[in-house]
Amino acid sequence: MSSSVENRHLDYSLLIVTICLVALGLTMVYSSSAILAKDKFGSANHYLMREIIYAVMGAGALILGRKIPIEFYNRAIYFIFFGTIFILLVTLVSGLGISAGGATRWLNLGILSFQPSEMAKLALVMFIAYALAKKKEKVRQFMMGFLPVMMMSGVLIAFVLAGRDLGNATVMSAVVFAMLFIAGTRLTYLVSAILLSFPLLYMLIISVDYRRRRILSFLNPWDYQTEAGFQIIQSYVAFHAGGLFGQGLGEGKQKLFYLPAAHTDFIFSVIGEELGLIGVFVVFGLFMFLVYRALTIAWRASDNFSYYLALGIGLIFGIQVIINTGVVMGLLPTKGLTLPFISYGGSSLIMSLFSVGILLNISSRMKT
Repeated sequence: MSSSVENRHLDYSLLIVTICLVALGLTMVYSSSAILAKDKFGSANHYLMREIIYAVMGAGALILGRKIPIEFYNRAIYFIFFGTIFILLVTLVSGLGISAGGATRWLNLGILSFQPSEMAKLALVMFIAYALAKKKEKVRQFMMGFLPVMMMSGVLIAFVLAGRDLGNATVMSAVVFAMLFIAGTRLTYLVSAILLSFPLLYMLIISVDYRRRRILSFLNPWDYQTEAGFQIIQSYVAFHAGGLFGQGLGEGKQKLFYLPAAHTDFIFSVIGEELGLIGVFVVFGLFMFLVYRALTIAWRASDNFSYYLALGIGLIFGIQVIINTGVVMGLLPTKGLTLPFISYGGSSLIMSLFSVGILLNISSRMKT
């Protein structure tokens, strides 16, 4: 590749696919939540209006990510990393954390709440990008390259796990291993680390009752159809009812108090029911193009830090989509993980759009 840098104004293809995903998300949030919102708050537009506000805030975050110099993240990496840990700690111990379903994942900011683990994913990618760009060939050494990155990453992931957010912790762990593998870390180190993590993973699952039930219901949901298996069975029903062309936008039945978390973690099931297999393929196509653009931007980045940062962002999107859609289709155990840009949730949408802003920033300085 050439070492010259091409000054580009805007990566319109990346921006357009992002806008399409956000527009689809707003549409599906309204379709999947209107009945619930009417019953719970007296207004069918409750969740939609909040998601529109989040989308506007996310647009501002995208612009901010586009404008902040990439070098800032490199220089401020330890402030970002330990600042994120501090926010996660405040969420856990200050009394400002909001608990739901046995997990303390949200920080109460008064008029709204924020999920620090969404920020932690990006902070982790920034730290790994900084470490890999700085260490370069030392990444193949155990003491100088592999171990420090794993230890620092493990600390941040441990704080996310402390809030019982296994879904985002799983995404973060997968991103760490993927980035180290691509950077050239010895495969023996990675495989050994994975094998050593199995006992910890087993304890995390077996020690928490709802996680244990999720695994058992994943293996055979029909044995738990009135308990932990109820959600995935209703998801099966949604996809089956959707067929090839779907029931039609707004015409789905599973969101009528049958499918739990229809507007959040399981919104992809509503897409399958209302838009059918065609809609499912369209959504996959949009995400595949988004990840493709992120990897292309990484490949043509003007420096190593930008390369690993764009790569990590692309991996976050790709891995999270794989896990979320795998869960709702019964291919993976339930994790409690949103579908980027589409599921209802301000923290996820804002941080996803900020990440796209960073990609747009990097793409404006790509190598020719």
